[in-house]
Amino acid sequence: MSARYLRHRLLPLVTAMLVSGAVGGLAVGWGLSRHGTQAPLPITATTTPTAFLRTAASVAAPASGPVDFATIAQANGAAVVNISVSGTRRVGLTGDGAPRQGANPFGFPFPFPDGSGEAPRKDIVRGQGSGFIVDKDGLVLTNAHVVDGASHVTVKLPDRREFQARVLGTDPMTDVAVLKIEAKNLPTVPLGTEKDLRVGDWVLAIGSPYGFENTATVGVVSAKGRSLPDESYVPFIQTDAAINPGNSGGPLFNARGQVVGINSQIFSHTGGYQGLSFSIPIDVALKVKDQIVKSGQAQHARLGVAAQEVNQTLAESFGLDAPRGALVAQVEPGSPADKAGLRSGDVILRVGKEPVDRIADLPLLVGQAQPGERVDIGYWRDGREAQTSVELASASDDRAGAAKTASAAGSEHKLGLMLRPLSEPERRASGTRQGLLIEDVTGAAELAGVQAGDLLIGINGKPVSTVAQVKAEAREAKQAIALQLLRDGNTLFVPLRVG
Repeated sequence: MSARYLRHRLLPLVTAMLVSGAVGGLAVGWGLSRHGTQAPLPITATTTPTAFLRTAASVAAPASGPVDFATIAQANGAAVVNISVSGTRRVGLTGDGAPRQGANPFGFPFPFPDGSGEAPRKDIVRGQGSGFIVDKDGLVLTNAHVVDGASHVTVKLPDRREFQARVLGTDPMTDVAVLKIEAKNLPTVPLGTEKDLRVGDWVLAIGSPYGFENTATVGVVSAKGRSLPDESYVPFIQTDAAINPGNSGGPLFNARGQVVGINSQIFSHTGGYQGLSFSIPIDVALKVKDQIVKSGQAQHARLGVAAQEVNQTLAESFGLDAPRGALVAQVEPGSPADKAGLRSGDVILRVGKEPVDRIADLPLLVGQAQPGERVDIGYWRDGREAQTSVELASASDDRAGAAKTASAAGSEHKLGLMLRPLSEPERRASGTRQGLLIEDVTGAAELAGVQAGDLLIGINGKPVSTVAQVKAEAREAKQAIALQLLRDGNTLFVPLRVG
């Protein structure tokens, strides 16, 4: 049975009435929590270590030996801020004054009237997150989801000063936001690069988990370049540093005391820390910051394909020497990819000079380019490598981004397909002049996820329209074939082993 995980956007603004109740909503799949938090319970006294009032500076770590985390925290704590946000939401009422069932708890009211006979009321919603100062004149970096939907944003420094912040811009595609506070000569954090990070390196996170300001936690880099669902533009840094609600937007430091990431989300069954924390590389965040400061928004490029992972079976069926690249399952009509001649069944191996080793590389490479930029795309077709030049479009035209992901599955043994040609009404309904209707599925095809009612439109990237063609391709296949299917208007490839 698949587990049900909590998925929060870490600061969808949470009302005071929810402090003692359940937070977020249930979803099946990734338990990614984006960590803003509710306001914590009152604390009678809070002290700020005087060391936090020092100007932040880079702390050179020795080439070997223990890392001085205390010095890093003391030197940089003054530039790590607490972010409080507030806004309002409309809530419809039932006859007894309770919020009606099914009301959206995070900011988008249901239309009124709702049959209750009561007018909707407005609730004040509040939440907290973290951030850090990158410019002495008041530029602050945080997560986009921390300030999403907020009408008031307050930035509080460790020295107890508070400032009303202006949101210069947000970029939901990378989850980066830039704030501006009116102050001078502020402490700043030193900025590094995630490129120098290695798996196993020490890192330190500072933030406000559950409102406990300037909390420092330590861990190691677990992996780099992680691609997460719905976050295809960010090659996340995975660490085991403890990240909890309220840490979102806070800095991740390397052993030299330089910021290398922005803490963003966790993988969790419970909504709390479970050893899997993810941070946005500072290189990505600074690129977004520069664009927002200059024009108020960030731009990302778009290729216009739906792609899927190349596994061993698909690699064999397409004649690749190893499982690599991103298999084009579908090309958006009129997109840059379509205009450049890319087609379903191509395997993209390179964007510019950068290799595409796995599907996660494609949206990262395309999304970091600029709209209108021309890049060379290297791809595999008909058993050999080819190249085309593509002028990329703007991802703002399609929030699905540079590469959508289609599902794939593997299997073994015989095809197990019962096929028949499409009737003319079926051709018109499906919008295709080729392909065969799959009436029944058994054996390897059934195990691989092929479904009755799918349309078989190609094998190994070649279009098919007769049963004879399918039999011929199956006979010629040595070890595996790739079935190209049309399902619910979407194209996907399903690999089958035949040898």
